[in-house]
Amino acid sequence: QVQLVESGGGLVQAGGSLRLSCTASGSIFSINNMGWYRQAPGKQRELVARITSGGSTNYADSVKGRFSISRDDAKNAVYLQMSSLKPEDTAVYYCNMYTVTISRNRYDAWGQGTQVTVSS
Repeated sequence: QVQLVESGGGLVQAGGSLRLSCTASGSIFSINNMGWYRQAPGKQRELVARITSGGSTNYADSVKGRFSISRDDAKNAVYLQMSSLKPEDTAVYYCNMYTVTISRNRYDAWGQGTQVTVSS
């Protein structure tokens, strides 16, 4: 019904920056919350940042002041600007969008994941 495609991951040195992008396609009527999650080896998946349809944001304490989430509803896209990266930010990052399809079904869509590796 809805597919999410992520891009922007890669290898970066500590202190550097990366910008992750995620674009949705399919029979989308609207998108409510958008967010980014991450999962490091041996760890559970955690919420990194979330943005509502009204533009309200919240962040994990570990990334506050360093990461910024934004959305472009005209493009069905969500972005995560990551600055001052630390080795502990190394993880697979997943985008998430809670959508309403044209047929009015609710669909919680997930991206395929993109690897972010921060070297010390």
